[in-house]
Amino acid sequence: MKNAPGEEPDEALTVTPPKEWAAGVPAVAHAMEYSLAETSPLRAGRTLLTMNQVDGIDCPGCAWADPAPGHRHRNEYCENGAKHINDEATTRRVTADFFRGHPVSELARRSDAWLNQQGRLTEPMVKRPGSDFYEPISWSDAFGLMAEELTSLDSPDQAVFYTSGRASNEAAFVLQLFARALGTNNLPDCSNMCHESSGYALHETLGTGKGTVSLHDLHHADLIFLVGQNPGSNHPRQLSALEQAKRNGARIIAVNPLPEAGLLRFRNPQKPRGVIGPGVRIADRFLHIRAGGDLALFQGLNRLLLEAEDARPGEVLDHDFIRSDTSGFDEFAAHVRGVGWSDVLAATGLTREEIEQVRDEVLASERVVVCWAMGITQHRHAVPTIREIVNFLLLRGNVGRAGTGACPVRGHSNVQGDRTVGIWEQMPDSFLDALQAEFGFDPPRAHGLDSVKAIKAMREDRVRFFLGLAGNFVRAAPDSTVTEEAVRTCRLTAHISTKLNRSHTVCGRTALILPTLGRTEWDMQASGEQFVTVENSMSEVHTSRGRLEPASPLLLSEVAILSRLARRTLGGTPDIPWEQFEADYGAIRDRISRVVPGLHDYNRRVTRPGGIPLTNPVNEGVYANGVGRALFTRNTAERLQAPEGHLLLQSMRSHDQWNTVPYTDNDRYRGIHGSRRVVLVNPDDMAELGLADRQNVDLVSVWADDVERRAEDFRVIPYPTARGCAAAYYPETNLLVPLESVAENSNQPTYKGIVVRLEPRTPRPMPS
Repeated sequence: MKNAPGEEPDEALTVTPPKEWAAGVPAVAHAMEYSLAETSPLRAGRTLLTMNQVDGIDCPGCAWADPAPGHRHRNEYCENGAKHINDEATTRRVTADFFRGHPVSELARRSDAWLNQQGRLTEPMVKRPGSDFYEPISWSDAFGLMAEELTSLDSPDQAVFYTSGRASNEAAFVLQLFARALGTNNLPDCSNMCHESSGYALHETLGTGKGTVSLHDLHHADLIFLVGQNPGSNHPRQLSALEQAKRNGARIIAVNPLPEAGLLRFRNPQKPRGVIGPGVRIADRFLHIRAGGDLALFQGLNRLLLEAEDARPGEVLDHDFIRSDTSGFDEFAAHVRGVGWSDVLAATGLTREEIEQVRDEVLASERVVVCWAMGITQHRHAVPTIREIVNFLLLRGNVGRAGTGACPVRGHSNVQGDRTVGIWEQMPDSFLDALQAEFGFDPPRAHGLDSVKAIKAMREDRVRFFLGLAGNFVRAAPDSTVTEEAVRTCRLTAHISTKLNRSHTVCGRTALILPTLGRTEWDMQASGEQFVTVENSMSEVHTSRGRLEPASPLLLSEVAILSRLARRTLGGTPDIPWEQFEADYGAIRDRISRVVPGLHDYNRRVTRPGGIPLTNPVNEGVYANGVGRALFTRNTAERLQAPEGHLLLQSMRSHDQWNTVPYTDNDRYRGIHGSRRVVLVNPDDMAELGLADRQNVDLVSVWADDVERRAEDFRVIPYPTARGCAAAYYPETNLLVPLESVAENSNQPTYKGIVVRLEPRTPRPMPS
């Protein structure tokens, strides 16, 4: 059961065996229990029955693609989506009275779950210099404070504008336009911390930062790899697509350090066989790989494929495709033939027989898709790993054909769309040229700050203004102590938010909370009711329309907040119609249609059932990577090894959690109940380290700077993790990730690859 809004979790830890299947009737029951604890049956019905429908509310929970119109279930949502949308639709409210009773210093000691449970923010608030309390402020005065700070900067580059993937295309476009009109490319976003490595590797090799597959491709693949991902908790609707693929004859290989329930079996609660039957087995083969061993796995596979071609010339590789569409094959082949099996087996923890069995599956398959998520992207060698996955796909022509391709599975619902419309600190000159032609000013060309560089700049007192559009930057970022100290150096911090979170308690000298409409709510502007648009993981842009009355009459939409701030800060220079943008979002989409390739005739096309499927150039045989062909690469990486007495820690999300916000302290599929301060360790590693079940330990990360980063008081739980590896929840373990520990090239934090030691805690004295 959930805790009441004024209560903190009781931390009564219980552990049950991990589940061997996901979803089923319990998922429905848990979704309804949570939803009805947040809001009324009527409001829950209005959100759930319209979620992910053609004219409905896009689920803010993840970016998984919707089935084509006419093929969607009436209940086109998952357990976590139902929880998330009704968490936003809650009837609880955070008012000025709440802030009068809770100083910031007290809120900073509260848990993430407690802060979230207080309800929807209802009016703009300010914490003034020297005060420990937020107090009400008018919207006009709030915009005045921000405009005054922005216009007093020595340089526009002293401002940072952070975006979460929950923001709509319209709000994201307005934000990047404002930042660039101000004169900065400091536009870090959540992608910097989740899939930046995918973008870098795919741009270099294929000329696109996006995946190349559709739902149709997934449904009709012969073989699907699920690598470093947990669909049962993080994007559960993918399980329905995998079920369809299995029905069509696909085989699935799961590669992960933990045997997650959603990788093993799926019981679809919308179908009889998922309710009273055994459901569908997802993974036909499970590779229990060591964390970070995926590069070595794909190099071993690629070597085996080359050797199979040697034994059967002309029967294994797609030589016609390699000749016509790729470059660098000979150099790649020479390199991968030199990869030693001892290195592959040491890095992966697998046997050669296991890898050869996967090779046989590949050879028996005409169409192959590789899906991956943050178990791949959040490692030091993430970019070469993804490049090696591309090598694997190119060898047998598994790119650009139906039923094949690369599938990075995004998290935030519109993180891909935000990037499409300009949220990136390194947008190419072609985009900036189009902005200049459309709006009559020359945008800055120097690259801006990403998330990690922004934290460093704040720490060095080079940033005075921070604005967060949705999200929870402080909790999502690495090196939590350093991040919080850095944010506090700002003269002004402001957050456009729907609910309270930890970032509101880490304040600059002046701090603002700017409450905004949620995606579930009506958005009425001067020209009438508005809708927004988003882009899913498979490059489909579609509408989202709110259905509920706003939580407060004082809420403004994200577009309205940004447009008014831009108008107040910039005046009429340059000449951009901010007021028109606020009044009619169609005016924003008209401008986007002339700036962003593929979104021509935006307003008309996006309202068609199914929206706008953006064309992926790779599927047209076009590779915009400067080479003009898909690129084979040679990849090396120093294997991250934990010294004796240490383990390699990966952070993870619990099942009952959305990004940085846990809804409860339970993780039903992994069998953890009542506490999040646990570390999962292989029983053999526990014995070797002399650790006992439920023993209290501190997690201490090991890094070259000799700074002690310590996460205190965790309980050791025996769990079938890969040997030498451990797992614990984020954001509680983000403080263990050094700011300097990032992926090569992409600068993405390495949340999945931290060397730690587990220090037993001194038993606390019993009270007298």
